[in-house]
Amino acid sequence: MLMSSYNQLLVIISFIVAFLASYTALDMAGRVATASGKVARLWLFGGGFAMGVGIWSMHFIGMLAMSLPMVMSYDATLTVISMVIAVAASIFALWTVCYGELPWYRLMVGAVIMGSGVVAMHYTGMAALMVQPGIVWHWGWVALSVLIALVASGAALWLAFHLRQGTGRLTLMRGGASLIMGVAIAGMHYTGMAAASFPMTSHATHLGVNSNWLAVLVVVVTLSILGITLLVSMLDARLQARTSLLASSLAEANRELAQLALHDNLTRLPNRILLEDRLDQAINKATRENSKFALMFMDLDGFKGVNDAFGHHIGDSLLIAVTERMKSLLLGHHTLARLGGDEFVLLMEIEDPNDAAVVAGALVKSIEQPFDISRYELQVSLSIGVAVYPGDGVDERELMFNADAAMYYTKNKGRNGFSFFQPSMNIIAQNQRQLINDLWMAQDNDELRLFYQPKFRAPDGPVVGFEALLRWQHPQRGLLTPDVFLPLAEKTGLIINIGNWVINEACRQLRVWHLQGNAQWSVAVNLSALQFEQTGLVETVIKALTTHQIPAEMLTLEVTETTAMRDPDESIRILTQLTELGVKASIDDFGTGYSSLLYLKRLPASELKIDRAFVKELQEQTEDATIVSAIVALAQTLNLKVVAEGVETPEQQQFLTSLGCNTLQGYLLGRPLAADKVPELSDFFTGDKPVETFGSTPEKPKAADVG
Repeated sequence: MLMSSYNQLLVIISFIVAFLASYTALDMAGRVATASGKVARLWLFGGGFAMGVGIWSMHFIGMLAMSLPMVMSYDATLTVISMVIAVAASIFALWTVCYGELPWYRLMVGAVIMGSGVVAMHYTGMAALMVQPGIVWHWGWVALSVLIALVASGAALWLAFHLRQGTGRLTLMRGGASLIMGVAIAGMHYTGMAAASFPMTSHATHLGVNSNWLAVLVVVVTLSILGITLLVSMLDARLQARTSLLASSLAEANRELAQLALHDNLTRLPNRILLEDRLDQAINKATRENSKFALMFMDLDGFKGVNDAFGHHIGDSLLIAVTERMKSLLLGHHTLARLGGDEFVLLMEIEDPNDAAVVAGALVKSIEQPFDISRYELQVSLSIGVAVYPGDGVDERELMFNADAAMYYTKNKGRNGFSFFQPSMNIIAQNQRQLINDLWMAQDNDELRLFYQPKFRAPDGPVVGFEALLRWQHPQRGLLTPDVFLPLAEKTGLIINIGNWVINEACRQLRVWHLQGNAQWSVAVNLSALQFEQTGLVETVIKALTTHQIPAEMLTLEVTETTAMRDPDESIRILTQLTELGVKASIDDFGTGYSSLLYLKRLPASELKIDRAFVKELQEQTEDATIVSAIVALAQTLNLKVVAEGVETPEQQQFLTSLGCNTLQGYLLGRPLAADKVPELSDFFTGDKPVETFGSTPEKPKAADVG
């Protein structure tokens, strides 16, 4: 037999090619597994071709590495056939591991087919050697090479299947698996090579493809194919990762948008939009299954007072705590939603109306327990109106309307409880809604009026100005005071337009008085919390002053202590803008809120207004007298003027004057007047002292009448 030897460089290259072919196989399995449709088929056939060429090249380079004492040549047809067999086996291998599961029997069948393909590729390639006489085979080595091919194919399929997808150290794991697979493939090849012997009389036929330059060509072409395949795969993986990241980011953004669109930002409860959808579903289900459900309209009693006294941040915390307490009591199929403000709606399936009564009672009892928010112990209650489908309504609008009517009935009968809807309740609710509808038209129909209560220099004059007080001349109900309609205006947002109208109308009327010779008079206008917080307040004031040619210092804007302290820094900013124009700022209802002296001294106000609640029971040596004395002393320390409202008796007038109040306001001195009656006021003055009979005998004022 001829003695053969191996070119060590080509042997090393063959191992490298085997490793790269194995890594390509694992990488292509991942690409096919994560793709779909035409893209998956493209990776299957393209990857199978690159993998097959790599395996065939490893085999061919190994053959070229063998040196015999003759020039080797190869049959081109058989050589190409051996490569086609390698590519076909590779495509089959990728198909096996990338589609469906890989149970043991499928793994065995796949290993047999792929191993047979590798064996056929190897020995077809060996048959391409053009020598005479032919190769002498050692069948023991042949059998061993076949066994190695089958085992290697099974291991390769198993590794490729389990390393298709994953995270973390997947690349490192594929590299280790590729090394094992490469050694197995090379081991099979060189075992098969060991099975071949060449008789001493063997010689080349000098036909076919010469091997002198074939090794270089095969190595270059193979490495190019494998390199390009892996590079394309790597770029695709990076693009896919970015696309996946973008898709996940978009999905997350869509989830957040859906959350924002369908849920309340503060409590994370469903909002009105989602509630309407759930209510529609509940109606369809109840109609289909002939079942019932309850709709509860809930409103917090006393929440506005907490919000005004302690600020929005405490009010928001209270709403969250109320939500959590209600959620802890609710079981079964239900939807708890927040419509806005302190209004909640509960939609729940029931077997009997008593089920709704039990839940409503539990909610009322739970909410009336104190809440510990920040350092405060806060107490509110719950008013609930219950409507039951189908008896109390057959559609969404009717159910909501009737549940709301029942809730208003609960409030009117004393709050802190629940009521089931009765048809008679609609009268109250309809009146309320009709009043809201009328209020929307009141400004356009010129139904709003301003009354003016005079403010006197202590103790009894002269008049230094007026406070503008809003009234509504309703076409059917007559003259309405603010306590009847302002809560509705605040609830609907109309308060801003109405408030802006008040500023403009007060300035217009003041201009009329100035032209009549009362240039020393000023006017004070109350700002609601919503109006004070609107972005266009300063522009509204500037426009009114400019339009009616009013000196800025003749306009006083009154802001309640609670509103000013709700967001002190923002209040300072807004009031500073106004006072820089020359407008005066007054802190109204002082003493009823929770002021910080640190912020109070920074507020650019010119006066404090003592709330009438302290003046009402004012007598010497009383607690109210002590509070008023402290307020006056504080104001004098801060160089602020003091206005006392609600003065109804001579004793109050005398005591407040003795404390140092600058201005007095109340029914003792002057009642609110229509604008056309104000000029008559000056006729009752001679010098600077009013006639005591002006305005007739003082009556008990309504709360809304006093500025």
